[in-house]
Amino acid sequence: MEGRNLFFLMSIILLLIFTFLNLPSPLSHTTNQLFDCTTYSPWCSSKKPFFLRQPENSKNHYAVFPNHPLDPLTIGEIQKVKKIVNSIAEFRIKGCVLHSVVLEEPEKEVVLNWRKGHRLPPRKAAVVARALGVVHVLSVDIETGRVTRRETGSYSGYPIMTIEDMITATSAPFASSDFNRSIIQRGVDLADLACLPISTGWYGKIEEKRRVIKVQCYTLKDTINFYMRPLEGLTVLLDLDTQQVIEIIDEGKSIPIPKAANTDYRYSRIKKNTQKINLLKPISIEQPNGPSFTIENNHLVKWANWEFHLKPDPRAGIIISRAMVQDPDTGKMRNVMHKGFTSELFVPYMDPSDAWYFKTYMDAGEYGFGLQAMPLDPLNDCPRNAYYMDGVFVAADGTPYVRSNMICVFERYAGDIGWRHAECPITGLPIREVRPKVTLVVRMAASVANYDYIVDWEFQNDGLIRPKVGLSGILMVKGSPYVNMNQVNQNEYLYGTLLSENIIGVIHDHYVTFHLDMDIDGPSNNSFVKVNLQKEMTSPGQSPRRSYLKAVRNVAKTEKDAQIKLKLYDPSEFHVINSNKKSRVGNPVGYKVVPGGTAASLLDHDDPPQKRAAFTNNQIWVTPYNESEQWAAGLFVYQSQGDDTLAVWSDRDRAIENKDIVLWYTLGFHHIPCQEDFPIMPTVSSSFEIKPVNFFESNPILNIPPNSPKDLPICKAAASA
Repeated sequence: MEGRNLFFLMSIILLLIFTFLNLPSPLSHTTNQLFDCTTYSPWCSSKKPFFLRQPENSKNHYAVFPNHPLDPLTIGEIQKVKKIVNSIAEFRIKGCVLHSVVLEEPEKEVVLNWRKGHRLPPRKAAVVARALGVVHVLSVDIETGRVTRRETGSYSGYPIMTIEDMITATSAPFASSDFNRSIIQRGVDLADLACLPISTGWYGKIEEKRRVIKVQCYTLKDTINFYMRPLEGLTVLLDLDTQQVIEIIDEGKSIPIPKAANTDYRYSRIKKNTQKINLLKPISIEQPNGPSFTIENNHLVKWANWEFHLKPDPRAGIIISRAMVQDPDTGKMRNVMHKGFTSELFVPYMDPSDAWYFKTYMDAGEYGFGLQAMPLDPLNDCPRNAYYMDGVFVAADGTPYVRSNMICVFERYAGDIGWRHAECPITGLPIREVRPKVTLVVRMAASVANYDYIVDWEFQNDGLIRPKVGLSGILMVKGSPYVNMNQVNQNEYLYGTLLSENIIGVIHDHYVTFHLDMDIDGPSNNSFVKVNLQKEMTSPGQSPRRSYLKAVRNVAKTEKDAQIKLKLYDPSEFHVINSNKKSRVGNPVGYKVVPGGTAASLLDHDDPPQKRAAFTNNQIWVTPYNESEQWAAGLFVYQSQGDDTLAVWSDRDRAIENKDIVLWYTLGFHHIPCQEDFPIMPTVSSSFEIKPVNFFESNPILNIPPNSPKDLPICKAAASA
């Protein structure tokens, strides 16, 4: 009973906090207030209240109106949608939970034909709701107030968890006296406990016909970095809808809880006897005339020769749409990419034990990559002169809330070179021509529990786009009885690296799959071409050379022709071309995907996590455009069985030659933790490039000017610092 009393008391306290702050409660949905989510995170201690505040630079979101067919839903539109959905008789009687409310984008042709000054196409909302366990997919016409589409049915998976799901899941175990007893037996004060909601994946009967979640806990005592103090072997299986504890697995009581020493990473809390490193003098890139980019009507970005639509999204994070580049010869804007975004993240841990086997996260489809985006820190996350964009998302009861400073846009100059040439002395020509490289960066940072993902979309004025992912944050670690490797039996495998006393960093992978709807000079007549480099032998007597490389072009006819596994010793280029558009000398215009450092999944294809993440079986896929095929792991990912993935779609082997096509690229990381990752990781990054190939008639930045001293006044040290 004491456990239930504690849970009841916690619920009352939580309700009082939300009432005091005018926020929609995660325990009951009664308020209609807009609230700010500046510090709102599901990953918080069940015992430590979190406080929400309105940011100082908060925009007046009530005054925002849509100006573009792709603009996200406004506060007013969301409130209308809430009213319309609540008017549905079945929902009014049974009650419903909203898992997703976003703009239902108009048909692609409508967007392509729309011009500034034209009337906006009808504004609709795509709504995913659940009522009494049944999933409803709705299309809501905001202007008419009608529900124009409503689908229900049995899906192998469930929608993204709501923030309220995650918060209440971390509190629910306290209703179990067995759970509380186990915590106390480990010598941990219940007031110091921090718990995390962990998606279960799909492994069979235990996940059938109900939403379940697993909860694992840590202690906050003496450190804010509770991730380094796990209660190893304690796992609670919970019914996510009833909040009832189904099972408690408690197998790690003999494993000591790692000490808190040296785990805090906050600058203000670093021990006084630890030398704080001051290696660098302050640096700031100044722009005397201000930034070179503009953002019109909140979402239309214009910079140098680029123009694109930018918006936050609760699932994808950043969505780049209608990316167009100006042709230096004609001055016309040319289509490059209709839509690009992070479609899914797959993070499998490589420990098959009871407390770890299920840790195979789908961060976009289970948790919402955009929902986990945190406010960016000016001057540290983003430099001076950055522009910040808020996200407006929807709580489970339909109430809108603001994720402030979710995205930043800024120009980067790091001394890089756009192009150069200098003549060597033997020519006698006094030539030295150099052009600086300045780029535009769109950035967000998502804190998905312990891990932080930094996602950049970088644009260059030579026409290149570079998506980049950085990994930082804190490792998910495993408690261990060992304090030194000399204690470990030679035949024992740790599933990771001993990072500090009693702490093992478990080996894991990260896969980030991008959806790239390429529209090279328009959506039609696009094709995927694999340009394979092959070794050719010379004929006897033909040349002193014995071999050379030959480029062999193969146009993919169907989807299976475009399922690509990258191979170092079978090099290729991967082009998307418009076969109806030719350059002056007759080459098809196009863009190519240039892979960077990446990794491939080595899991068995029949392993349940890999079945769900079959979209990582290849690094490149190409599919015909289909507005329903946007999420690589499927529309509903939570506890899905892998029957609605990119791999399933691609195996239909549809025609892709001279079509409107979508290219998918997966960026991968293998992570074997090391001591330098403790207690917090230096950022590790990888990227790939989307680069013009015969798209322009010549170097598109040939005519940009070099820097000169008069353009760059020297700022005083005090001002630049």
